[in-house]
Amino acid sequence: MSDVLMFSSVAMLVLLFLKVPVFIAVLGGSLIYFLMNPDINSLIFAQQMILGTEKISLLAIPFFVCAGIVMNYTGVTKRIMDFCEIVTAHLPGGLAQVNVLLSTVMGGLSGSNLADAAMEAKMLIPEMTRKGFSLPFSSVVTAASSMITPLIPPGIAMILYGCIANVSIGKLFISGIGVGSLLCISMMILVGIISKKRHYGALTNEKLTYDKVMTALKPAFLPLLLPIIIIGGIRIGIFTATEAGAVAILYAVILGFIYRDMKASDLVRSLKETVASTSSIMLIVSAASVYSWILTRERVPQMLTEWMLQTIDSKFVFLIAVNIFLLFVGMFIEGNASMIILVPLLAPIAAQYGVNEIQFAMIYIFNNAIGALSPPMGTLMFVTCSISKCPTAAFIKEAIPFYILLVIDLLLITYFEPFTTFLVNLVY
Repeated sequence: MSDVLMFSSVAMLVLLFLKVPVFIAVLGGSLIYFLMNPDINSLIFAQQMILGTEKISLLAIPFFVCAGIVMNYTGVTKRIMDFCEIVTAHLPGGLAQVNVLLSTVMGGLSGSNLADAAMEAKMLIPEMTRKGFSLPFSSVVTAASSMITPLIPPGIAMILYGCIANVSIGKLFISGIGVGSLLCISMMILVGIISKKRHYGALTNEKLTYDKVMTALKPAFLPLLLPIIIIGGIRIGIFTATEAGAVAILYAVILGFIYRDMKASDLVRSLKETVASTSSIMLIVSAASVYSWILTRERVPQMLTEWMLQTIDSKFVFLIAVNIFLLFVGMFIEGNASMIILVPLLAPIAAQYGVNEIQFAMIYIFNNAIGALSPPMGTLMFVTCSISKCPTAAFIKEAIPFYILLVIDLLLITYFEPFTTFLVNLVY
């Protein structure tokens, strides 16, 4: 690695630690590299910024973001929440269980963990504290359950990974169902154990009956069909993953007219929010594209691959090293930024060790999700705490059992491949 690249990379990391916006930090480090290499045509800097955002598959991001936002204006969220409340009301810690299940179901609609955390922090945390749950516990459950969102189709992280590593987004969506379900079930078990110890009661003592489920399912049935329509349409070949995003928007708008809960002004507001949300993601994609070009020019992926293959002779040791590295990186760098920079480096190495490409993708995305919850820069932690007014120190202390659970789940998907590939092999 050249001294110039080393210097520009250190400058980028310093800017990230100083909490400079991610895209500015990455562009700043890249710009230093170009300024210190006058023999490189500066036009390449601008060209790579534009080329990084020109992949057709990236169109899925604004489509699914828009669909999720429109859903919030159509009354879908309230109908889904009512359904989750009926299904989990009899379980220990009833409202906390609603929180986890709602994140899982809403993950199939919004695709954004931050949007999910913000929504549930506003809707559920005040109600949970009124029901006797502690503020730190309510905040941790909200933030931790929002981790499920990027793992459930159509998670934005899966779309980005598929574009970067040239992996089938449809297969990632299907794999995400298994991984997201694992995290949902294990988290509901942990929430139940903690709730029993602290005497956080169920919402009702009445048993769950078939009639109750059907009554709650009726108003939520159409929204719950969306993930099935998306995955089914992709698998059958009616539309691509990108086109599925446009279908999701159309479906969300139709639901708005059916429920009569959305006005024309709401649609305009949804489009404005979509532009703002998509812009922040695409700026990071654009900036990281320049940095990826620099790494490729310096042959860093090739050198790293050669070094790891010479140093590590087992794929299991490699996966342990990758997990530790990604957990550390996730504590400091936003997930989408690290993905665009690191996936081109790590995915080819994983392939050399014989790691299934779908499994490695889910391992990477799961690590990113944990990073979003981890101090000192966990975005989910800060979004939730800023809304709930929970002290960060109390949040971290309360989150310790959840961190342990997440590491156990990470080890399961790392060393038991069927968790990530069984459904994919079944469908494809």
